[in-house]
Amino acid sequence: MKNTITIFLFSTVLVCVLIIESCRKDKLNTTPLTVAIPSHFPSTSFFQNNPVTIEGFELGRRLFYEGRLSKDGTISCGSCHQQVAAFGTYDHDLSHGINGAHGTRNAMSMFNLVWQTSFGWDGRAANLENMYAAHISNPIEMGETISNVLNKLNNDNRYPQQFKAAFGSTAINQQRLFNALTQFVSAVISTSTKYDSVKQNLSSFTASEQTGYTIFQTKCNSCHKEPLFTDGSYRNNGLPLTFLNDKGRMMLTNNKNDSLKFRVPTLRNLFKSYPFMHDGRYISFIQVFDHYQSGIQQSATLDPLLVAGITLSATERTALTDFLKTLTDHQLTTDTKFAAQ
Repeated sequence: MKNTITIFLFSTVLVCVLIIESCRKDKLNTTPLTVAIPSHFPSTSFFQNNPVTIEGFELGRRLFYEGRLSKDGTISCGSCHQQVAAFGTYDHDLSHGINGAHGTRNAMSMFNLVWQTSFGWDGRAANLENMYAAHISNPIEMGETISNVLNKLNNDNRYPQQFKAAFGSTAINQQRLFNALTQFVSAVISTSTKYDSVKQNLSSFTASEQTGYTIFQTKCNSCHKEPLFTDGSYRNNGLPLTFLNDKGRMMLTNNKNDSLKFRVPTLRNLFKSYPFMHDGRYISFIQVFDHYQSGIQQSATLDPLLVAGITLSATERTALTDFLKTLTDHQLTTDTKFAAQ
């Protein structure tokens, strides 16, 4: 009898060990994906805390372009964040949503997110997970609930297997959905521009580009700090209110000192993601130059650096434009690993 009990206990323990090892094996079968960060970029611990695997990245890529995240199946993350536009939008001023609805802001370019601490034009999303939830539930954008999204994914026999490959089991839940999306979007890094090549001593600016770089450092770098070309702050850059009556960050904080303040956008890939400004009001960059030179609206919250405007001669405008074009990452906008499957 004692031997029987011993054998039974041993068998039970062995089965438990095998089950545990099987689970571990599933997790260990994922393949790490390394995201290269150039030496002239700021360091980040993001990937240490949020590791990316090939399996998670591929699942996130599919989800990024998945129309079933929206109520009517017509809108995905990639609908507004188009790869050809450096994961911004280039063909309309305001973002589009379900049922042909229009939002009130231009879709921001979505790359180099691992260096951000808040998201959106007014910073209302404290992390990436909050951002996904907000876009999915927004009645104008995707108009869906997380529970409905999860049900739709479960009803596709391919998704459970992809979730298993990425996370070790076929369970599909909000945490895994958001984790997979994060693995994809965090790997969307823009570091392959001529500017970056110059910084790595692999190329050199033309005379006009170098002149433009000097102008940039003198007149633009205070807000659009290298190498990300944004300082991540929220500022009033003197844009007059339009019929949209968008008062920026104040709509989130209810603090009058935040009136008309919006995130300083990155200048990387700006010629891929026009029109410009938070509401896409300017189609050409000439209009942007004109605004900063003579169109700034004075107000109590106007950024002090812009009180006198930014004056540029025609020659300086040309040189600055030539420099800004060196911030275009053609590899990012054509790399098939970021494209829809």
